[in-house]
Amino acid sequence: MRTLYQQFTTQAEIDAAYNPSLGLDSQAIMAHFHQQAERARSTLDYLPKISYGPTLDETLDIFPAEQAGAPVLVFIHGGYWRSLSAADFSGIALGPHALGMTVVSIDYSLCPKVGIDEITRQARAAVAWVLRHIENYNGDPKRVSIAGHSAGGHLAAMCLQTDWVGEYGLPAQPLRAGLLVSGLFDISPLRYSYLQPMLQLSDGVIRRNSPMFGCQHSPAQVLLTWGGRESTEFERQSTDFLQQWQEAGNSGALLRQAEADHFTALHGFERSDSALCEWLSRQA
Repeated sequence: MRTLYQQFTTQAEIDAAYNPSLGLDSQAIMAHFHQQAERARSTLDYLPKISYGPTLDETLDIFPAEQAGAPVLVFIHGGYWRSLSAADFSGIALGPHALGMTVVSIDYSLCPKVGIDEITRQARAAVAWVLRHIENYNGDPKRVSIAGHSAGGHLAAMCLQTDWVGEYGLPAQPLRAGLLVSGLFDISPLRYSYLQPMLQLSDGVIRRNSPMFGCQHSPAQVLLTWGGRESTEFERQSTDFLQQWQEAGNSGALLRQAEADHFTALHGFERSDSALCEWLSRQA
């Protein structure tokens, strides 16, 4: 039987491995995130929908730190590039903000309106905007870290591998750290999944947008984390990416959250004393 990807021979197998909502209560998951998002927006300074690009989709939300010159966290939400928004995950600002950070959460166009090439471009454009303007929001542009969840972890990894000098006229390697939660670093299996009609992956798109391949040297510290209760493919994606990252001469670490699933693996951003926020604080 023909192999589609790794050990998988059928779409059903790939769907089971890459659909993180299977067996979970999606309504309860989103109810939690929406409750935490409302708590963040009602208790923190909140500046929504600031434009970073020419289209209506290219906006970001900022939770400014109370003091100027603060470290900055840029967060990219997941949703397999085709759903959800920054506002759904405002709660991720709670922990980092309590540690004195300015937090930026970005929105981007979704598939199938645009493809992953364009979404990657928008994520990089958002980071470039932050590097140029975050001083106006109490942030230090020399202390910017990036984080992302699921598809957002993929986009954050793509931002860590960007020609900031040649493409944006910015300093080389401007990002201090990357916190990648249940990320996707080789997107080729999704070509054979239930997502393909929306993502429209081709050989070129996969090659250009799989951060697993062609890792560049970077001074950024990276933490890859995932939930012990999610598909082992998310663990494999993270461990394989770390190997490639380290072979490029970079530093990184793994954190398996034994009791977490694909979604509760993100909850640590909501508490300043969590392992995720403590790691971010050490990088800042």
